[in-house]
Amino acid sequence: MSSEASRDKADELRPDVLLAIDLAAFALDRLQAHFTVHQALTPEARAEVAARAGERIRAIVTNGTTPIPAGLIDALPDLGIICAQGVGYEGVDLTAARARGIVITHGTGTNAACVADHALGLFLAVLRDIPRFDAAVRAGRWREGGTARPGAQGKRAGILGLGGIGSRIARRCAGFDMAVRYHNRRPVPDAPWDYASSLGDLCAWADVLFVALPGGAATRHCVGRAALDALGPTGFLVNVGRGSVVDTEALIEALGAGRLAGAALDVIEGEPAVPEALCALPSVVLSPHIAGRSPETLEATIDQVVANLAAFFAGEPVLSPIPERA
Repeated sequence: MSSEASRDKADELRPDVLLAIDLAAFALDRLQAHFTVHQALTPEARAEVAARAGERIRAIVTNGTTPIPAGLIDALPDLGIICAQGVGYEGVDLTAARARGIVITHGTGTNAACVADHALGLFLAVLRDIPRFDAAVRAGRWREGGTARPGAQGKRAGILGLGGIGSRIARRCAGFDMAVRYHNRRPVPDAPWDYASSLGDLCAWADVLFVALPGGAATRHCVGRAALDALGPTGFLVNVGRGSVVDTEALIEALGAGRLAGAALDVIEGEPAVPEALCALPSVVLSPHIAGRSPETLEATIDQVVANLAAFFAGEPVLSPIPERA
């Protein structure tokens, strides 16, 4: 058999994967080393791949927010697994996938440390007003507006969502000698921090609320006017979970009226579109949903995706299935 024929035979044996998101070049190369990849970054492109190669597609690689609707799932008769990078998977139609018995995995743990680092960076930036001071110094306005900004030591950190990311945020806060409490649907066994029985109680106690919740209907706007008012005029909000968790209009109103001291957001409802009213607020620090992106996490993420796919196609248990209760 010729070398070209051997390559063609090997390609036939490699499972076809629909890639619904953009990847770094090295990550795409790693995926292509094991699978036949059909990259489609828009709903229209994914529909075209389904029409052209739908009977061959056995897996989808996506992220938490990219829509993987029932119509796309139905158009792929041999689809067996959907791998979502990162912790979230709210873009996947779980009902349609589960009705077909399709395995769904996510990237739990791969970027938790990086997101927690970023969360503390955002907190310190908004607490110490670092972006404004940086801009003033660059413009030749030394110490404009005074220097008396709060410090982190002794502050009370409320963690909304004590999962892999939330627990790492809590440990980092403890390193700043901050008190920590958290709220989940239920207490976390053996957690070393006090549990707040409600979000309202947590916000009334906290100086800063760190949001580390996934998106989806169950968490949409759970941080609204009542929670923000409970944080109060000296309170801060840091969101590294999903933008939909926070009621953006209520946040803009609270900040504009001085009922909240500041907010630092890596995720924004409706991103990448950002409300002009939010951008105009001097008490807001923004970053473009990059908390989980670092060379280390990108390596770990693609390794986990490839490992999940390899396990599935070998008939073995996947490494990181989504929770059964999702």
